[in-house]
Amino acid sequence: MTESNARVLVFDTTLRDGEQSPGATMSLPEKLEIAALLDDMKVDIIEAGFPIASEGDFEAVAQIAKNTENAIICGLARANINDIDRCWGAVKNAKSPRIHTFIGTSPIHRKYQVRLDKNEVLEKIQTTVAHARNLCADVQWSPMDATRTEEDFLCSVVEIAIKSGASTINIPDTVGYTAPGESAKIINMLRNRVPNIDQIVIATHCHNDLGMATANALSAVEAGARQIECTINGLGERAGNTALEEVVMAMKVRNDIFPFYTNIDTKRLMSASRLVATVSGFPVQFNKAIVGKNAFAHESGIHQDGMLKHSGSFEIMSPEDIGLTDSNLVMGKHSGRAALRKKLEDLGYKIGDNKLKDLFIRFKELADRKKEVFDDDLIALMSDTATNEANDFIRLEKLEVSCGTENPQEAKLVLQVDNETLQTTSVGDGPVDAVFKAIKNLFPNESSLQLYQVHAVTEGTDAQATVSVRLEESGKITTGQSSDTDTVVASAKAYINALNKLIVRREKKAPNQTQPDLI
Repeated sequence: MTESNARVLVFDTTLRDGEQSPGATMSLPEKLEIAALLDDMKVDIIEAGFPIASEGDFEAVAQIAKNTENAIICGLARANINDIDRCWGAVKNAKSPRIHTFIGTSPIHRKYQVRLDKNEVLEKIQTTVAHARNLCADVQWSPMDATRTEEDFLCSVVEIAIKSGASTINIPDTVGYTAPGESAKIINMLRNRVPNIDQIVIATHCHNDLGMATANALSAVEAGARQIECTINGLGERAGNTALEEVVMAMKVRNDIFPFYTNIDTKRLMSASRLVATVSGFPVQFNKAIVGKNAFAHESGIHQDGMLKHSGSFEIMSPEDIGLTDSNLVMGKHSGRAALRKKLEDLGYKIGDNKLKDLFIRFKELADRKKEVFDDDLIALMSDTATNEANDFIRLEKLEVSCGTENPQEAKLVLQVDNETLQTTSVGDGPVDAVFKAIKNLFPNESSLQLYQVHAVTEGTDAQATVSVRLEESGKITTGQSSDTDTVVASAKAYINALNKLIVRREKKAPNQTQPDLI
């Protein structure tokens, strides 16, 4: 296999498919920060959003297109002229722009979603792909729900997309239905049957509904696909997408059986994982492959003994490969800014002077309450800083709570709501319930609490608690997260964080065309 043929392009769709995760709304500054990190870690293509979805989405894609130095910037468009024109308007100022357009091709999508027969679908593909190609030299096309599309028709739609000007053909497993053997079979079938398919790049886009997204993507690569669509932490609709860190490290660690490579700087994987978890409000499960908290933890005696003798006994990759470092620098209330900056750099964070100034104040407040500040405390602090912006519509000013076995649980709360100071007192079934009722009194809303979750950041009675809150209002879902040594304060901040995101979601307008579902 030649070096060029072994290269696999990494197409990251965290900012598009990842943000479609219920509750994972991201602000413009957050999207810009993620895009900059993806570019730094040498992601080949960044799918920056769905420009026609809202003014906010269009602006985010346009800003990312202007700011990105190296990666191809891609926008998503459905198979209609308005979508494609809007997409081009957002990406056209990128150094390397791409339009990605798609249409449903499976029997169930043709009948119920696009409501077109086979001939009408073929005509729509020809018209829209040709229009996109007239605007942009780099066009990607996808047959949505490809893995449930009849083989003959799948060959037909891919052939006409290539004839119409598509240079990348993506084969999406939209509903996470396929399995590794079938994933490879589909790619092989297309390579054997579709004319001129050797002139374009075949991509794979796998969802994780059956837990096989990574395996399906790698099987597609073995069969000839040379672009993997993926997200940081596997973020995405329903059960998520192929996790970028998993496919990249699988090819690096097991290059003997996956003789392929990417250009990804794997030492940035941990930084990317932490940033996306912070911005999205979706914490990484402890036993998540590659980037989970327990990925390099060893508790059993046999494993610990083996690690002491040789780390390779029970670790197939080194923590340093993904950006984890073993630092003995202990942080406390006497630590200075330089030490804090160095520690954050060791943890994979790049931080500017203004942000460091704000974070240092929060660090000192935390250090006054804790004897030692651990790595996980700093990670939680970074998360809390990111989710408490000075321009938030709602901000916590003051909170006092009374609770115990004798007295009613009562919360006295002061909020800044749209720069107006409001206060109230509420009684609830426990201190957290009292606080949440107080917040709702000061900012009436119809949201319902879907999730309330608490976990300790570190050990000990002085440990910070990280609280996650998920709210739903009229089909819109947002997730809030915050950390504090006071669990009730963390709960209030997390609830307010979710409400601020809900306000952003209210301002977003859904596309008024048909075909709302995306690949």
